[in-house]
Amino acid sequence: MTITTKNTTKRHTVIDSPYGPLTLVADEGVLCGLYMTDQRHRPPEETFGPRDDALFAAPEEQLEAYFAGELKDFTVELRLHGTPFQRTVWAELRQIPYGDTRTYGELAEALGNPTASRAVGLANGRNPVGIIVPCHRVVGANGSLTGYGGGLHRKQRLLDFESGASLFQP
Repeated sequence: MTITTKNTTKRHTVIDSPYGPLTLVADEGVLCGLYMTDQRHRPPEETFGPRDDALFAAPEEQLEAYFAGELKDFTVELRLHGTPFQRTVWAELRQIPYGDTRTYGELAEALGNPTASRAVGLANGRNPVGIIVPCHRVVGANGSLTGYGGGLHRKQRLLDFESGASLFQP
């Protein structure tokens, strides 16, 4: 199956990370995607636009600083494509401090709808800019690791890294 897109405003690059290759995607020069290899809900490669390594200096620099343990809050500009509810959930994810976790229920409560934890989980799973929008910081009601688009092994490594339990060189 071939998927074509007429969107010529998107560009992408692939960078190395301690979690494997990361594909960064920009729409009109603004970061709109960060995808891990074999990530669930990863759009088809054909939609990423041509490769342009020069366009991603700021996100790449911030990610390198994060992986080196020198950056805790990303400031790179984002253009998040999703429903209004998804964008609200993703904005709330960015409020979870580095090294902390929240449950889906706590996020739903923070959004003013305590019964929406399942909808919050679905929106969390569709986060197009993992790591920078820290969906890995969301856990189940009992503190257990639950779904993560990049795989539970990566989620555990990210949480360990942020808690200081696992320091490694990028």
